[in-house]
Amino acid sequence: MSTNLKYLSLGILVFQTTSLVLTMRYSRTLKEEGPRYLSSTAVVIAELLKILACVLLVYKDSKCNLRTLNRVLHDEILNKPMETLKLAIPSGIYTLQNNLLYVALSNLDAATYQVTYQLKILTTALFSVSMLSKKLGVYQWLSLVILMTGVAFVQWPSDSQATAAKEHSAGSQFVGLIAVLIACFSSGFAGVYFEKILKETKQSVWIRNIQLGFFGSIFGLMGVYIYDGEQLSKNGFFQGYNKLTWIVVVLQCLFLRSRPCNSSYFPIRL
Repeated sequence: MSTNLKYLSLGILVFQTTSLVLTMRYSRTLKEEGPRYLSSTAVVIAELLKILACVLLVYKDSKCNLRTLNRVLHDEILNKPMETLKLAIPSGIYTLQNNLLYVALSNLDAATYQVTYQLKILTTALFSVSMLSKKLGVYQWLSLVILMTGVAFVQWPSDSQATAAKEHSAGSQFVGLIAVLIACFSSGFAGVYFEKILKETKQSVWIRNIQLGFFGSIFGLMGVYIYDGEQLSKNGFFQGYNKLTWIVVVLQCLFLRSRPCNSSYFPIRL
């Protein structure tokens, strides 16, 4: 990969990530008439769109042949039930993580969330060392310590914290912090677990993402009916959806993922 292409990919990733955080935060704090959209339903829709996107990519790899696509999906998913079931664990964790991110952004400002969520680099590193037997150099451990220090300073109470808390009346900062910390640990474990599965099998990333999306949709629907069943029965599945909501869902779908490479981006290569 050329250097220019690497920088272009990095720029696109930064733009997509920051725009997702800002739009999610704005959509969860925007005051409008009527009920607010259910974050649990947004997670389900995003998973379904990811499945569709990955199916299209497999279709492209199959030289746009429907018979070949059907055979690949049948052979790689239906005929390998145990391999497919392995993805139930990370899929359930990813579904939990996606819902927690909505909780975190409903209670934290975008900047605090973005900095605190970088702790996933630390958790990914720790799980990679323990599960994949990876070794980190001195500079890599030092970069992780600096990261932890930066996050600690962000969370350190200041004189203006009380004023800021009044301004951000969307929820509790403590709840948001707990949500993002749990999301960091779940992201680290699921990412490393998924990478381990990819290294042990020859299935493509797109097939694996279809399997993840399948289980993620099931777990997501369970969460919708368990936690938001009453609101769902009153106002329907797409209550509160608007253009901004669909932008958030599409941005989540485009995040196709750092799932397979979570443990490869920690810490900065020095």
